[in-house]
Amino acid sequence: QVQLVESGGGLVQPGGSLRLSCAASGFIFSAYTMGWYRLAPGKERELVATITSESSTYYRDSVKGRFTISRDNAKNTVYLQMNSLKPEDTAVYYCTVRCYGMDYWGKGTLVTVSS
Repeated sequence: QVQLVESGGGLVQPGGSLRLSCAASGFIFSAYTMGWYRLAPGKERELVATITSESSTYYRDSVKGRFTISRDNAKNTVYLQMNSLKPEDTAVYYCTVRCYGMDYWGKGTLVTVSS
């Protein structure tokens, strides 16, 4: 079955960096677009970034120039490098894939940006 397991979250000061990882299994990883969403307290879920099977990328405006999404098909892993973090980046970050006609989500990893 499809499984997505995020890691790499934690507490970081404003201006700091974190790299999130999402280990995928149960599907042909290299063939699918992968995405990162986030959910902050009191806010709606928002799409952060996506990367296609050809490694074309999309970023929401608020993270452009600060976040980088990448993938390693040999390791079935997608990454989200987050630099220059701001308090408003605080959220639970989820990895997602749409395959076999369904959307699959990991359990999420918490990122807290605070001094």
